Amino acid sequence: MTKIEISQGTCPFPKPVALVGALVNGKPNFMNIAWMTRIAFEPHVWGFSTREERHTVKGIKENGTFGVSFPGPDLVAEADYVGIVSGNNVDKSEVFEVFYGELGTAPMIRDCPLCVELTLHDILKVVERAFVLGVVQHVYTEERYLSDGVLDQKKVNQLIFTNPAHQYWTLGDEVGKAFSIGKKLKK
Repeated sequence: MTKIEISQGTCPFPKPVALVGALVNGKPNFMNIAWMTRIAFEPHVWGFSTREERHTVKGIKENGTFGVSFPGPDLVAEADYVGIVSGNNVDKSEVFEVFYGELGTAPMIRDCPLCVELTLHDILKVVERAFVLGVVQHVYTEERYLSDGVLDQKKVNQLIFTNPAHQYWTLGDEVGKAFSIGKKLKK
């Protein structure tokens, strides 16, 4: 089998669709981020990459908090919409039913199966991007998304984004148990 070279911009791993929310001038604003990842475990630090001039980033700086809501496929049109219009030009405060948790200033989306409140840790400049780092403070879900007290990805049916095809997907079937299935190769 011959390998061929393709675009350096290819990003072969799917990413969760994350709707980052912040209060901007007292109103909730959301943006769609696919470039999000966990950075540290203790404390739990998450990060995402965007342009620093984004309207939502203004709100994160303003309040020192932000929410991250993970939608299912029922919110695909709304999730896409908040990613293609700017809060600088469009009021996005009515797109979702919003709720606030313990922090009181991190808007999250009620219809999302998983929502997280974070406090701003830092904003780093990486090339021409802002890498926003937040410390997880509170995580919210509903009983219907749990199995034996643990978040059940099948029940959550999380929306994911793939690139370079620019498509939304949901997860498929479980293939194997992490930190377990590979043990059969041990000698």
